[in-house]
Amino acid sequence: MILFALAMLALSILIAGCGREKIKNAKNWPVDSFEYTDQNGEPLSLDDLKGKVWVANFIFTSCETVCPPMTANMARLQQKIREEGLKNVELVSFSVDPEVDTPEKLKEYAAKFTEDQSDWHFLTGYAQKHIEQFAKDVFKTHVYKPKNDDQVIHGTDFYLVNQKGVIVKYYDGLDVPYDEILHDIKVLLKE
Repeated sequence: MILFALAMLALSILIAGCGREKIKNAKNWPVDSFEYTDQNGEPLSLDDLKGKVWVANFIFTSCETVCPPMTANMARLQQKIREEGLKNVELVSFSVDPEVDTPEKLKEYAAKFTEDQSDWHFLTGYAQKHIEQFAKDVFKTHVYKPKNDDQVIHGTDFYLVNQKGVIVKYYDGLDVPYDEILHDIKVLLKE
């Protein structure tokens, strides 16, 4: 009788665990509260993104190397999200050169990659030291602007953030695994 009860308990635990798909190896890094300025000169905060799934990256408008291909890849992701009909998904690009990247510059830069910026926020409005620390503490990535240089050293990953403002996964932003990202977005949207 005890063996039967234990078997039934194990079976019910197994069945309960199979009901919902989870993202494997989730990072569970909470995003610190923020309020920055987007390419339209409007404020955007973490609270504005609550209840939405979002994908973030780090770029700057005068980048001569990785930013143009990363931004083009984010634009491809935006298109794929739309083709899949996924709702409540936003894109967020943090400028790593905020003293140069004004909202106007960001808007002009964004227009080179997408015609519709309604669900894609290019953010600025903070100090250089702040974005360097924010990237390190929250996204576990490096951002560094050397003195007397107009190029900024930064990571190239895309970060998937859930509806509660928690980073669950990151992906290569240059060789983008689009299918994996779309799958993971769908998993989060079901939660």
